[in-house]
Amino acid sequence: MPVLSRVSSMPLRGFLHLGCAFATTMLMIGAGGVGITSAKAQNGLGAPNSSATLLAELASNTSSFADKAALGEALYFDTNLSKNRTQACASCHEPTTGFRDPRSEIAHGAYSLGDDGASLGDRNAPMAAYAKFAPDFHFKEDGTPVGGQFWDGRAKDLAEQAGGPPLNPVEMGMPDKATVVARLQEDEDYVESFKSLFGDDVWSDTDRAYAAMTDAIAAFERTDQFAPFDSKYDRFLRGEYKMTQQEELGRVLFFSQQFTNCNVCHQLKSSPTAEGETFTNYEYHNIGVPRNVAVRLENAKDPDFTDNGLLDNPAIDDPAHKGKYKTPSLRNVAVTGPYMHNGVFSDLRTVIKFYNKYNSRAKSAQLNPETKQPWGDAEVPETISLKELEQGDALDTKRIDALVAFLKTLTDARYEPLLAEQEEVAAKAKKK
Repeated sequence: MPVLSRVSSMPLRGFLHLGCAFATTMLMIGAGGVGITSAKAQNGLGAPNSSATLLAELASNTSSFADKAALGEALYFDTNLSKNRTQACASCHEPTTGFRDPRSEIAHGAYSLGDDGASLGDRNAPMAAYAKFAPDFHFKEDGTPVGGQFWDGRAKDLAEQAGGPPLNPVEMGMPDKATVVARLQEDEDYVESFKSLFGDDVWSDTDRAYAAMTDAIAAFERTDQFAPFDSKYDRFLRGEYKMTQQEELGRVLFFSQQFTNCNVCHQLKSSPTAEGETFTNYEYHNIGVPRNVAVRLENAKDPDFTDNGLLDNPAIDDPAHKGKYKTPSLRNVAVTGPYMHNGVFSDLRTVIKFYNKYNSRAKSAQLNPETKQPWGDAEVPETISLKELEQGDALDTKRIDALVAFLKTLTDARYEPLLAEQEEVAAKAKKK
């Protein structure tokens, strides 16, 4: 694909970066090299190089990408890496919607539509933001599995995760790595950039070229764009924001093991006031989530099909881990529904009520507020983490509302307008 064609579809930040770099270069050349003071643009005596020398250097360095992260950004948004050239990483992990799939009209937003326009997965696309903090998949000294990417941790790290979707038949649909590499080589800018960043012989081996692609995407996902730590909660820790009474009550409840058990799984750091908290310990649990029967009917899966969760990870062979999923980060949780590994719940308040059912004897607590029906049987009932789930007292409406309010403070500043939109929609719904 010609460079200019691809650049025209690049994210705005990348496009502006390329445009400014090109304009700056032209100004420097037009000035005959005057004022160029970088080490690359000077000879051994410190005098500016000639225009001819500078042009020669530019010709030998044709990469439009300053580093792996910049290349990874272009790859992240590139639909040409899918079979029908219709889907990119960003299709299911869109930056403007919290790095989640924005296509809420498809399968109620629970599952993502594939490149072929028909295939549906069987798990809710996880949020890509803050994913870089997950440790590589490993086992603790006591044998507890922790870390990795995807709901079942089957990808050891970000780079391995980035290599999965292009080859998944219900996602980007490419038949093999060689086909993906061939697509990359259609773009002259990619060809030169890969050489510049990974070595001149990077294209000599398919596996090496594919690994370079995933490495670049992972580098982009490690940038601060994915983890700004600028939510109201972060600003509160820095003394820049004062929580409302309701938010503060929710914060106290969240970090208290006397009244709730939220932080048993959703706190990584030892101190509740530590900066950089990701709100997950990256361990795996079965919390008794019911099947998403409605969506199973849409994706042609047998409604009685059982998702094995962690047991689908090739590194796991113990049936005791069946039905367990990685504890997700709660960053941006208020704007990244639907919830659970299968997207079975649409509202954040429903999620808290689901947890509350384990501690409340009230008949109303045993009903899903979204369906007005019983919650439904757990997909894998034999491995539920009852010890953790039954810790704490039942929550009343005031405390549930407070927890929801606190969780909203974990929203990145750029997504706070999405919260306002939610509140506006909810207000209109109440008037009907």
